[in-house]
Amino acid sequence: MSSSTHDDVATAPGRLVEVADGVHAYVQPDGSWWINNTGLLVGRHGAVSVDSCSTERRTRAYLEAIASVTDAPVRTLVNTHHHGDHTHGNWLFPGATIVGHEGTRREVLAAGHPNWPGIWEPVEWGEIVLAPPFLTYTEGVDLWVDDLRCEVRHVGVAAHTTNDSIVWLPEQRVLFAGDLLFHGGTPFLVMGSVTGAIRVCEEVLRPLGATTIIPGHGEVAGPELIDDVLGYLRFVERIAREGERAGLSPLELARRTDLGPYAEWLDRERLVGNLHRAYAELRGAAPGAPIDVPGAVREMVEFNGGRPLSCHA
Repeated sequence: MSSSTHDDVATAPGRLVEVADGVHAYVQPDGSWWINNTGLLVGRHGAVSVDSCSTERRTRAYLEAIASVTDAPVRTLVNTHHHGDHTHGNWLFPGATIVGHEGTRREVLAAGHPNWPGIWEPVEWGEIVLAPPFLTYTEGVDLWVDDLRCEVRHVGVAAHTTNDSIVWLPEQRVLFAGDLLFHGGTPFLVMGSVTGAIRVCEEVLRPLGATTIIPGHGEVAGPELIDDVLGYLRFVERIAREGERAGLSPLELARRTDLGPYAEWLDRERLVGNLHRAYAELRGAAPGAPIDVPGAVREMVEFNGGRPLSCHA
């Protein structure tokens, strides 16, 4: 995809997509760095948001979209994980109960405000006030929107992060997957686990039998998305084994790798970070164990020719 096309798509406004009665995905093109999806469940007396957005401007645009379909207040906000593109806008939902895994609260507070200068192209963050979940769970909780039951569940193992949760609507067979799944974008596992992500796809997501999947980034999809992501995860696992045996560093291996069908996915520099995580696991690190994440991200910039990573948030 050329940069001009990427720029044009990325600046398109977010839009609500109704995927079931009263259930919406808020899709923000093009789903690249810091441009995430959220969810909206509309009840008679209140609404539920699944995640917020990365910047003040983007979250306010999401609030305008919510107001276009309901006058009811957002009473509950569920965070699928701690990353800022899904949590920075939490503070713009006054009065909402913010729900998340106990690890999500901990990591939102630990991450603080965006730093890592020089990593991404300039972003107009606007005001950011940290607002972590204040109603937390260890395994999960059931959330009701009128008579609609929503299962909020931690996936049980590090995958995209150490604190990933899904929101599953069993009656509608709709899955809000957070960043466990990307559609048209490269998965990012440096803060989680390659082996854990494979396990979650195989043992948690696929058995649900979802017919509609809202990924954390990219367009609404069907169940085939799980297999697409699994293919990439297994690809990373395989080349990491080969590269580690050959004595190549993650950056060296990434530079030599033919991405094949994944070459057209957005943000392919994430391969470097994913290989850092895969190498750590090959050398005995547990899923989600601390590694040098800033160092891995700096090597992603190197892979990108030394240029800041493309960001249109």
